[in-house]
Amino acid sequence: MAKGDTISMSVIRRLPRYYRFLYDLKENGVTRISSRELSQRMGLTASQIRQDLNCFGGFGQQGYGYSVTKLREEIGNILGLDKTYKMVVIGYGRLGQAIASYVANNEPNFKIVGIFDVKQIIKEIHDVQFKDAQIMTCGSLSNFIKNEKVDIAVITVPAEKAQLVADTAVDAGIKGIWNLTAVDLDVPENVALENVHMSDSLHALIYYMGDGE
Repeated sequence: MAKGDTISMSVIRRLPRYYRFLYDLKENGVTRISSRELSQRMGLTASQIRQDLNCFGGFGQQGYGYSVTKLREEIGNILGLDKTYKMVVIGYGRLGQAIASYVANNEPNFKIVGIFDVKQIIKEIHDVQFKDAQIMTCGSLSNFIKNEKVDIAVITVPAEKAQLVADTAVDAGIKGIWNLTAVDLDVPENVALENVHMSDSLHALIYYMGDGE
């Protein structure tokens, strides 16, 4: 199914969660699972799971369940995880370092090809996963994105610089932005944008704890 087809955002948001749970099942030697069993593990209803998967054609058989490996592969294809994506990390403070390390160690479909900061990073990056990544100042960001055909920019710069950095990346032809700054960014409709605000999650936690009015 084409990505332009109408699928609710709530369904799209659940796909990575299915992908993650299926990985755990596969690692634990589970080869087949029913929607009921999967619902018990995920805290969803079996009906919800079937409805979500039916948006993409459905992948199970009644009385047979789902092949864990096949279903994870199909969901990966829907998400676009059958490809490899080039990434640059812009802003290499503590958050940028943590994000880069996480991606390099946990996301094999994403290759960090460049690390940028406002000043030249003098210290050597010892992590072997970054041995092929170019490390440079933000002034060379635009040419790098163009020349290397980078797909995704990860932005972790201070809030006041975030939009300028995003504009530079967009003008250079970036396809997607993973924004981990404290502000929402404004980008053209043809650029995918994911704003991740950790404070939103933390504040929601407080609400669920019941400490509000």
